[in-house]
Amino acid sequence: MAFNRLVKKLTVENLWIYILRMLAEKPMYAYEMRKALIERFDVHAAMITVYIILYKMVGEGLIKEVERVSPIGKPSRKYYGVTSKGEEALILGRRFLEETFKKLS
Repeated sequence: MAFNRLVKKLTVENLWIYILRMLAEKPMYAYEMRKALIERFDVHAAMITVYIILYKMVGEGLIKEVERVSPIGKPSRKYYGVTSKGEEALILGRRFLEETFKKLS
């Protein structure tokens, strides 16, 4: 169905924009991001998909690993933060979506 394809294209297939939005607020680790994707945006992506997108985003320079000390007794986690290149990509992505929405209105 066309609507379902649209939803998939604007959510799971473009997780990068949701991830950048969340990381603009604070550094996060992968599991925390997946949970927030569901709670904040109702986007349900497999954990492996989140990891794949994070790997690609690091490679593109949109995000970077951020050093974060875990409390005693807690396993260390890899936190991610947005880069200036990522901030610019978020601005461009939001602008594109806003312009597209205006054209469709």
